[in-house]
Parts: sequence; C-alpha cells; structure tokens
Amino acid sequence: MKTTAAALVRHALEQIGVRYTFGIPGVHNIELYDELRGSEQILPVLVTHECGAAFMADAISRSTNTIGVLAVVPAAGITHAMSGIGEAFLDGIPMLIVSGGIRTDLDKAYQLHDVDQQALLKPLTKATYRIENYEDAIPTVYEAYNTATGGEPGPVFIELPANLQLLTGDVSGMPDYEPPATALPLDEQAIDDAVALLRSADQPGVFVGWGARDVSSEVIRIAEHLAAPVATTLQGLSVFPGSHPLHAGFGFGRSAVPASQNAFRDCDVMLAIGTRFAEICTGSYGVAVPEKLIHIDINAEAIGANYKAAVGIHADARDAVPALADTLVSNSKARGGRPVEEQIRKDKQSYRDEWHAHDSAGRVNPCRFFDELRAQLENNAIVVADDGNHTFLTAELLTIAEGGLYLSPTDFNSMGYCVPATIACKLAEPERQVVGIVGDGAFLMTGLEAVTAASNDVGTAWFVFNDGELAQIAQAQAMPYQRRTCTSIGTLDYEAFAAATGCGHVTIPHDDALRQGIAKTLAMMAAGRPVVVDVRIDYSKKTRFTTGTVKTNLKRFDTRNKLRIVGRALVRRLRGSEG
Repeated sequence: MKTTAAALVRHALEQIGVRYTFGIPGVHNIELYDELRGSEQILPVLVTHECGAAFMADAISRSTNTIGVLAVVPAAGITHAMSGIGEAFLDGIPMLIVSGGIRTDLDKAYQLHDVDQQALLKPLTKATYRIENYEDAIPTVYEAYNTATGGEPGPVFIELPANLQLLTGDVSGMPDYEPPATALPLDEQAIDDAVALLRSADQPGVFVGWGARDVSSEVIRIAEHLAAPVATTLQGLSVFPGSHPLHAGFGFGRSAVPASQNAFRDCDVMLAIGTRFAEICTGSYGVAVPEKLIHIDINAEAIGANYKAAVGIHADARDAVPALADTLVSNSKARGGRPVEEQIRKDKQSYRDEWHAHDSAGRVNPCRFFDELRAQLENNAIVVADDGNHTFLTAELLTIAEGGLYLSPTDFNSMGYCVPATIACKLAEPERQVVGIVGDGAFLMTGLEAVTAASNDVGTAWFVFNDGELAQIAQAQAMPYQRRTCTSIGTLDYEAFAAATGCGHVTIPHDDALRQGIAKTLAMMAAGRPVVVDVRIDYSKKTRFTTGTVKTNLKRFDTRNKLRIVGRALVRRLRGSEG
C-alpha cells in the first residue's frame, strides 16, 4: 500500500493510546498536523510557545495513564521545548517528542532549520530516533514508546523528515501495537531481608517518592502495620495522603517541618520507595539516613547512589511493594501507632499555630490561604505548583487529601511549569478541579498560555502569589548576603491581563477576602472559565525548607569561608545594606 509517513505516525500514536499532542505547526510538520486533524482519538492542541507545550505533555503523563506528546517544528521548536523536555528527563516522566526534520531527498545544503537535532536532544532524552523510510515509521514509534515508558521513564525523541510526511511511499501494512513483556524478576531473598530489618526496627520510618505513586494503598498498609511515620519527596506529596495520621511531611531532615524532623530523628530502619534521594527532597543532602536502609527503585543506578543501602531491591514498585507488604504482615504482629500519631498531630498543629500567629501586615498569610483553599477544594482535586518559594509553602502547608494529585517541577527545577501544566490536566481530567499555585515571576514566563486555556474553554485557576520579587532567591540572598540582587520584578496589571486573554479575574488582597475570593474563583472555574487570581501574599516568614537548606550549605563550608560569609553578613546588617 502507498501512504505518507505522517499517516503512519498518526496510526502508531493512536495505537499507543495518545489523546493529545501539543505544539505549533510549521512547514516541516503540516502534513502530520493535517493527519492529526482527521483523528477521532487525538486532539492536537495549539500553544503559544513550545516551552508550554513541553510542560503540557509532561503533565499529561503525570496525571493520566497515557503519554504526553509534543508535535513541534524542528530547530526552534525543539530549543524552545528543551526546558520542559529536561524537566521530564530529570523527573523520570515519559514523553514523546515528535519533530519534523529537513528533507532527506534533496542534495542541498543550508536547508531551513538545518541543525543536528539528535545531538541537541541526546543529553536530555533516553533515546533519539530518525525515521529513514516508510516501513520503519510505525515500528520506530512503538520502540520509542516502549523506551519512554520502560524502566525508569523519560522523554524520547523522534525526527520525521518533511519529505516522508509529504510524499507517499510503499509499506507492507500498518501493524497494531503489542506491549512488550518487561517485568523485572523479583528478588525474593531481598524481600525477606527487608522484612527482617523492618521487624528488628525500634523506630522504623518510610520515605516515598513519585515511583511509589501506583502502590499508595500498599504503602499505607506497611506504614500502619509498622506504626511508622511517612515522609515524602516533593513529587511524592500525593503518594501518601496528607490527612493520614502517620503522614509526617515533605522531607525528614533539617529542611523538613517539625513533625517530620521529630518523627524521623531516631529512625533506625528506613524503607525508601521510588526516590533517588536527590537534592531537593533531602534539603541539599542535609538528612541523616540510617545504616539500615531498604531502598526500592526501578533504576538500579539510583540504589545506593547517595546513601548506602543495607538492602537494595531493583524492581518496579508495583511488584516489590505488594510482595513486601504481604510478607511483612504475614510474618509479624502489627505495632500500636498512637504515640507517634499523637506526636505528629501536635507538631503539625503547633507549626500551623506558629504561622497563624505571624503578622502578615495586611497581606495574605500563606497558612490561612492554604487552610481556606483546602476547605473549599474537593478531595480529588489536582494541585499544580510552579518552582519558587510558593512551592515549599505548598509542600509544608497544603494537605493533599487521599485521591488528590500534586504536580511540580523538581530536579530540573524549571520555572514556568504551572500555567501550561494546569491546562493539560484540566483537558485530560475535565471532571476534576484543577488549580495552580504560581509565583509572579514564574507566571511571567508562561502566563500567555492563558490564551490557550481561554481558547479551549479550560476551567482552571492560577493563584498568583504576587509580592513583586523572585522570593525564593531573594530570601536565599538576604540571609548570607544581607542584600538582594536582580530579584525585584516588573509589575503586571492582573485584571488587565485577564481581560486581554479572555480569563476571569479575582483579587485577594488580605486574609478577610480569602473565603469569598476562593469561592468566586471556584465558581468561575466550574463554569468553564480560566481565572487569574491576584493573591497579595506575605513572604516575610521563611519556610523550614529555606532556612534548613541554607544552614545545611553553610555548615559544609570550611571554617575560613564560613567566617568570611557570616562576617560579611554581620557587617552589612550593621550598615543596613539589605535591599
């Protein structure tokens, strides 16, 4: 049969269950877009910038059981999207990047967009492919998908030359997709060794990351049996319900909230599931991990990379954790959990009381904001945070309920994630509430995707924490330097911006406006309208993450440099040079 490679790629994308593509059409992929327009399964979504498209594709993969797909032009489309691709790569999120490519049937140099895309994307993807002929188009997409979703997931790049899209060629058929058998063998002895360690523990603790997202019920079962406190990574905030009495908080070291610090202070056996002990979740490696560490991860290289594991289990959490739970429960008696639960409850309440007592000087107190948001949100709501000070306020002060979902950029730590990611989540999950928490600096980066939301009647909201500066970095500067540099940002008229982009607008200037402002926002969302919410936030009180991480980094300096930094800060404070 004769057909185009664009038709073949469309067939392959449909076969692997793709529901959305994100990008901008151009001369090198208009045939692919024409094919997507004819698909009854796939909706191609036009964005305002390919960076937003990549964040949208990432969010689809995080919030659904389908893979996010980019459909972009070569060269500039690729470089614009690289921040979102890099985020998916370091966070372990599957993604397919389908780009056009220069013509391979011309013997001419200096073609439009003629750059080595394979070389550009090699450091940021699990694999790169170029479709060289018609017969290989479908198998290449299937292989790329298997690579993206197999093992530790990640993005994969497919280059589709323009001439193969435009012109027809011969193929023997259009094969259906057949999933590979990819289960890792489970080491039963390692499971038994892990159970033996857990049974010997006086103060067991559980630390879970994104890799445990499909085994939440089994993690709960293990934690309850052991009466063990549970801490999560930033990505793992929705893996273990924040409302559970054994939920201690985000992280467990010097940068964690008091409930988690206290619950893990004397931990002698730790079960870590689906976490790489990376810099963010460890507060710049400021945690004390016990020697008796049980580490379960699908990436063998992550096990013991930063903290030596007494028992390492290289396995999919979906296989290892149920097996561990069954063996543990059948071979040991359940512990009573009241003392640790009561201590966690008291510590959490004390921390919230500390925030409530803070004078926000007429602006919005972060804890009161999150209290009211939690009170009005449905339990299964999707919360998307961007990168910045608001990320850690959200992690410390917002309870992610059972059935809810939390998304945030983490290891690549890219600003601009929230606005596009909320749009994608709402497109994919139209029956769920989807809200974004975004700093004013991050909002400036991708806020124009509000046009995409309005064009598609996406009922979501962005609570913009408006304080006029890049607060996370400003605080990190103020503590050691006693002054700030390049962190004050330009002003934006949010009401005018909302009107210009077709969005609703709400202003929350102080605590007394919280209840009505959030209720109005959720009502507009429910009517299918995106909403820009100007929250006049008070950032004068620092998070435990910020203070703990700065102290951790200062502590690892040698004495001479420590004295130099502290001395400089003291001199500048006395001179009143902050600002």
